[in-house]
Order: sequence, then structure tokens, then C-alpha cells
Amino acid sequence: MSDLICVGAIGGAYGVHGEVRLKSFCATPSDIADYAPLTSEDGARHFTLSLTRPIKNGFAARVAGVTTKEQADALSGTQLYARRDQLPSLPDDEFYYADLVGLEVVDTGGALLGHVKSVQNHGAGDLLELHGPGLPSTVLLPFTRAAVPTVDLDTGRIVADPPEGLI
Repeated sequence: MSDLICVGAIGGAYGVHGEVRLKSFCATPSDIADYAPLTSEDGARHFTLSLTRPIKNGFAARVAGVTTKEQADALSGTQLYARRDQLPSLPDDEFYYADLVGLEVVDTGGALLGHVKSVQNHGAGDLLELHGPGLPSTVLLPFTRAAVPTVDLDTGRIVADPPEGLI
């Protein structure tokens, strides 16, 4: 498990006075400001945020030290990370996406299906992107109790019961 969890991303400038567009990946989107200071993935840069107002698909925010549109645009695409110990503990049936990536996925009989490449959500629910030598192409497995009855982070294994015809 990684010590850093991606909690948001900067989408570029919002206006001409140094504000940025901020997309939060938190369950309660406004909580992103509570995890400051946030860092870049490599930990080299630190960001202190203040949310100024909600906008379409996120927030307008101020980043400490950013005062111009050009400085805000330079941050476009920057992913923001919080330390794991800053984040709340999750119930037994919830997981941080970062904890699922890389896990081995087996079927209910124990046969290897592949590994989790990423977790995606396009609005209708979470999907596990699986890849592996036995798969003809990338497979998107619904991350539901029916399709994924067991996630065991301690052993690094997911037991899946994929819908008929998916694999």
C-alpha cells in the first residue's frame, strides 16, 4: 500500500487572478482542503489550498503562492496527494482505489484472471480494469458484491465471480 493517496487534480486556471480549477476525488469533495498540505506524487512540491467556491465539476481554489493566471496554468494536470495517515479509516467494505491497483484477481475456483490495472468510474459505478496473460484484452469488471464477493488486502487478492460471458 502506498503512503500517498491521490485526492484531487488541478485542471488549470480559473479566471485571471490566480485561482485554479480543482477536481476532488474525495467522498465528500470539500474535504480535500482539510488534508493540506497536499503534495505532488514525488513529494517534492507542497500545496496549501483554500476553496473559494463550487464550480461545474469541482471547485475554484486558491493555491498558496499562486497569484497569476500563468502560474495557475502551469499547475494544470498536477495531481494532489495526501498522506494515508491524514485520511479517515474506512469501513470493512470500502477501499481506497490505490489499495486495489496491482492486486491479483482470481475466480471463485482459484484460477488466475489477471491483475487490477486501474479503478475507473464513469458515473454508473466503479469498474476494475483487469489485464493479464489469460485475457484477450483489457476487461472492465463491475466492482459490485455480486461480481467481486471478496477483497483481501492482507493477501493482495481479489476473488471475482464475473458475469457470464465477460471473460
